[in-house]
Amino acid sequence: MLHRTVTFRTGTAWDSPLPAEMDGPQTLVLAFAASEFSANPAPFSQLAAAFPKSVLVGCSTSGEIAGTQVHDASVSVAVVRFDHTRLRRAFTRVDGAADSFDAGVRLAAQLGGEDLRAVFVLSDGLCVNGTPLVDGLTRHLPAAVSITGGLAGDGSRFAHTWVLDRDQPEANCICAVGFYGERLRVGHGCDGGWSDFGPERRITRSEGNVLYELDGEPALDLYKTYLGERAEGLPGTALLFPLSVRRDAASQRVVRTILGIDEARQALTFAGDVPQGSIARLMRANTDKLICSAALAARQAVQSLPETDDALIISVSCIGRRLILGERTEEEIETVLEGAPLRAAHVGFYSYGEISPSVPGGASELHNQTMTVTVFSEA
Repeated sequence: MLHRTVTFRTGTAWDSPLPAEMDGPQTLVLAFAASEFSANPAPFSQLAAAFPKSVLVGCSTSGEIAGTQVHDASVSVAVVRFDHTRLRRAFTRVDGAADSFDAGVRLAAQLGGEDLRAVFVLSDGLCVNGTPLVDGLTRHLPAAVSITGGLAGDGSRFAHTWVLDRDQPEANCICAVGFYGERLRVGHGCDGGWSDFGPERRITRSEGNVLYELDGEPALDLYKTYLGERAEGLPGTALLFPLSVRRDAASQRVVRTILGIDEARQALTFAGDVPQGSIARLMRANTDKLICSAALAARQAVQSLPETDDALIISVSCIGRRLILGERTEEEIETVLEGAPLRAAHVGFYSYGEISPSVPGGASELHNQTMTVTVFSEA
């Protein structure tokens, strides 16, 4: 496989010429961009013109990852030409959160094939419930297919997210890439680094990804009590205190991030399901544990792969982690590359939700506040 990375910065344009000579049906062009580029899509038109035969996908972000750096107001691009792997793009519009499962089914139908090995999915980050989206994909694709990706971001604003429809940013849409061929090798890893605090509470009323009551009390009131003066900044400040959710005492927990609040109904809307009857607990983190968790995710992703010098590494982390890490954000990204192949290309983004199996070989699911790492290489 051959790869190049390029970055577009507002005011300075591309940091190197677009490698148009790499264009072809087995070339993947990944573009992660600040949400404001929906009003100025010229960089995407340039990508589409330079790579007319390639598979071009991308989404809005809460920070663009390029190598060991994190940028804002930029477009981070990886161009990867596979030697033995075929690619197929899938795309669907989604009619709100209730359509999320069916949207996953529609994508699976577009991607099905005997030698499908992996799917990388990018979804609108505000109108989609990531849990049924992933469920729709996993139920209608072979169990051995690796599914990773993320939900588009918009900083801490939660106002406007999009995915690319070729060269046009589009809201209320989901795109995915299918990877086909026996020579493809895929590694994935995820880790959170968050710690529980406060009492466990039972989710006594919820519908899908909307939480109404904890222990019979209005969820929003309870959350505001914990946040104190930070409650004025909701939903953005909730990123600092996500919720851990597990179905019972023996189940593995997942982390959930708030996307919106409803004062009238005293409800909280999350990026994924918060099942009624589950056990919930608030979480917090320190910076060292977050950085260490990124290294653990990267280690999981590369440990099962054969030794190679060339690979594509895609990191999807959460905006909540970035807000906590602050000036140490790039340390999280640097740790991902510590054990990476020598000539690996590294791109990614800060998201509103991360998609990955929790453990190697496990089923994919939606995560929040988690670092996920996907590595693609060829044997």
